Amino acid sequence: MTACIVGWSHAPFGKHEDDDVESLVAKVATQAVADAGLSPEEIDEIYLGNFGEDFSPQGFPASLVLQTNDAFRFKPATRVENACATGSAAVHQGLKTIAAKQGRFVLVVGVEKMTALGGKEIGNTLLKASYVKEESDIEGGFAGVFGVIANNYFQKHGDQSDALAAIAAKNHRNGVANPYAQMRRDLGYDFCRNESEKNPFVAGPLKRTDCSLVSDGAAALVLTDVDTALAMDKAIVFRAAAQVNDFLPLSKRDITLFEGCEQAWKQALGQAGVGLEDLSFVETHDCFTIAELLEYEAMGLTPRGQGAKAALEGWTEKDGKLPINPSGGLKSKGHPIGATGVSMHVMSAMQLSGTAADMQVRDAKLGGVFNMGGAAVANYVSILEPLR
Repeated sequence: MTACIVGWSHAPFGKHEDDDVESLVAKVATQAVADAGLSPEEIDEIYLGNFGEDFSPQGFPASLVLQTNDAFRFKPATRVENACATGSAAVHQGLKTIAAKQGRFVLVVGVEKMTALGGKEIGNTLLKASYVKEESDIEGGFAGVFGVIANNYFQKHGDQSDALAAIAAKNHRNGVANPYAQMRRDLGYDFCRNESEKNPFVAGPLKRTDCSLVSDGAAALVLTDVDTALAMDKAIVFRAAAQVNDFLPLSKRDITLFEGCEQAWKQALGQAGVGLEDLSFVETHDCFTIAELLEYEAMGLTPRGQGAKAALEGWTEKDGKLPINPSGGLKSKGHPIGATGVSMHVMSAMQLSGTAADMQVRDAKLGGVFNMGGAAVANYVSILEPLR
């Protein structure tokens, strides 16, 4: 690829009662530009990742970025949306601008304000990322969609509750070290494994600890071309970037296979000329623990039906065979829809620049990012490494 990440910023994820989309954007936009050693005048184009829908009363949010600094005025700014993969969709649009030589510096911001809605409204809004004609009556909203996926997988391969609890416990344990995470608490395997008043079943076999958090938050990064990045203080280069979309209706595919995810990983690893075993870590889309389990199989970490082995044998721990979600993932960090994909790229850039502090994976040299929209409908994979 022809682009590098040369600056970034990240606001804490969580419940921001006094913030709206505009103020969340303001927390990260100019900070990312400054982190790149640039002034706002030097930005050529802006992409804003924001799912929106009913989460915010303000539509048409792209130009809100301009209000963070008058020097952004008259810059082209475009909102990008692709469900829960919105952040990565915005990043990939920025890559295309750089590749086409239509801009030298691109600012990408991801943002979402979710907590202003009530629980039922949040569920109804998220369910719009499913195939409404067939799936709007699934009980439990979007959690119900993944409850159906989990039930189907359990029927094929047996009860996977031990593995799901191991995934949840790992991600919460990792999240303790992440200063941006919404929940910095090690819940422990036993709490995640057992139903309780504080950990009830939510949908099918999924308990509360199997579900990512409702969050507000924002993250931003700056992209430029390789030649320009060589003269800058830090640069994380895209070795590969792949997007694969699959059918939206669950009824048109085997929902236990995540075939779009599998294809995106194959394309990205092929572009990069590496194997999964060459990666130092992966930030993957654990909107629900069953999703992370299926992603182990789709990325090729285990054969189909054997994802539990990776979780239960410690392969995916921070010091394991392939550390998965050293940031704590969506499970601990939170999942403000439009910000998630940008956050994943920022977390990976921190790892590869050796600035991840207590989150740091030892000798991180090559990282993978997988961000998906819907139930493996919009699938984005990035392979990143230090430029020098």
